[in-house]
Amino acid sequence: MISFPDRVTVVEVGPRDGLQNEPRALPTDVKVRFVDLLTAAGLPRVEVTSFVRPDWIPQLADASDVFAGIRRAPAVRYSALVPNLRGLERAAAAGAQDVAALVSSSEAHNRKNLNRSITQSLDETREVIAAARGLGMGVRSYVSMVFGCPYEGDVPLSRVVSIVERLFQDGADEVSLGDTVGYATPKQVAERVGRLAQAVPVERLALHFHDTRGTALANVLVGLDLGIRVIDGSVGGLGGCPYAPGASGNLATEDLVQMLRGMGVETGIDLGRLVEASAFIERQVGKVLPGRYLRAATGPCSGPKAREIG
Repeated sequence: MISFPDRVTVVEVGPRDGLQNEPRALPTDVKVRFVDLLTAAGLPRVEVTSFVRPDWIPQLADASDVFAGIRRAPAVRYSALVPNLRGLERAAAAGAQDVAALVSSSEAHNRKNLNRSITQSLDETREVIAAARGLGMGVRSYVSMVFGCPYEGDVPLSRVVSIVERLFQDGADEVSLGDTVGYATPKQVAERVGRLAQAVPVERLALHFHDTRGTALANVLVGLDLGIRVIDGSVGGLGGCPYAPGASGNLATEDLVQMLRGMGVETGIDLGRLVEASAFIERQVGKVLPGRYLRAATGPCSGPKAREIG
C-alpha cells in the first residue's frame, strides 16, 4: 500500500518557469493579474519571476515591475529565481520573501543554461545562499536534469547526491529535484529519491516534474510514499526550459490538486479558482495548454454536476 500524507505543499512556478519558455513576452499587467489570480486560488507559495539579465530571458525582463504590481496576501510566500548576487539584490529590493538558485546535475546542460561549470555554479550558489540568509530570506535550490539529460543521457546518481548534499551544507532551506525534460519513471524516482533520503532530510526535498511523457502524476505518488511533502506545479501545464530540447510543459497544478483532493490529501487550494487562473493565462498565451483537468473543466463535458463530482 502506498502511504499518503494528510497535507502537501504545492509550489506554483507558472509565472516564472511557465512564462520563460513562451515565444513572446506578455504585458506586465497580464503577469500581475496572473499572480493575483493564483493568490486568490490559495496557492501557499508562488514563484513570481526571475531576476536574470534581460538578454538571457527577455520574457521576464519586467521582474521588478511585476513584483511592484501584485497584491500580496499574508499567507502566501512570493519568491523569485536569481542567478547570482546581483539578481539577489534586485529580488530583495523588489520585496521577494524567498529566492531560488539553480544548478544542473548535467555538466553540458549547466554550461548551456548558466554558461559555467557545475563547480562554478555551486560556488556562486553558496554566495547567494549566505547573502540571502543574511537578509532574512528563505532559500530554495533547484537541481536540474536529476533524472536524465538530452545532452549527456543518464546522469550519475552519485553526482546528484553530491550536489544535493553540498547545497544543504551551504545552507539551502529546500532542494527541488527537477525532471527537466520529463524522462523520470516511477522506478527511477523510487531509486533516486530513496537514495537521497538516506543522505539528506527527505522533508526538505521537493519534486519538480515535467509531464512530457505522461508520467508526472505517477512519479508524484512514488515521491509521496517516500516522504516528499512539497511538489511543484504550473497551471495548465504551462512551461518548459529554453535550454533543454524537448522540455515541454510542467506538471499541471490542477491535475496535481485534483488527484490529491481525490485521495483526501489537503492542499488549501481552491480548485475552481485555480482553473480560472489557468483559463486566463491560456487565453493570454494564445494556445491550448495541455493540462487535463483544465480541458475537463472547460470542455463540453463540464458543468455544475461535473465540477461537483470532480
